[in-house]
Amino acid sequence: MKTRNLVLTGIMAALLTICAWISIPTAVPFTLQTMGVFLAVGLLGGKLGSLAVGVYLLLGAVGLPVFSHFTGGIGALVGTTGGYLLGFLLIALVMWAAEALLGKGPLVYLCSAVVGLAVCYLFGSVWYLYLYSAGGASADMLTVLGWCVFPFIVPDLIKLALAFALSRRLAPALSRQRT
Repeated sequence: MKTRNLVLTGIMAALLTICAWISIPTAVPFTLQTMGVFLAVGLLGGKLGSLAVGVYLLLGAVGLPVFSHFTGGIGALVGTTGGYLLGFLLIALVMWAAEALLGKGPLVYLCSAVVGLAVCYLFGSVWYLYLYSAGGASADMLTVLGWCVFPFIVPDLIKLALAFALSRRLAPALSRQRT
């Protein structure tokens, strides 16, 4: 891997950390992480964007406080909201797959981001429901969606639009040759 790509991947992993620290506490914390994921793929492409998300999750898994509320450790990934954290990687992978199959372009980016977000919501909600129910509590999928997804749809679409606009504006600067 080129040094430049390594540095950009690290910067995007750091940006994801900052996006996690900007949070409003709720059952599933409201953060800017999805915007960071969309921005990572928008600026670095699917491969490096996915790598940046993977690095971010790995840093959290080993205990660095990179997740919301300055948490980290494997417990954050295997807890009730861990499915949404792992879902961030699914967003990036869906966007990378779409990019590989359909090429780069605004419509591919936007559609794949929405599909990736839906996959993240589904994965995270099934994970949440399983662990919540395993703890002896009772809930159904509609209840979990009401807690963990419905309140986030509009904000996440706004974050997607902002990430798209920022990516379109900043990507040309990143693609210029540096000497």
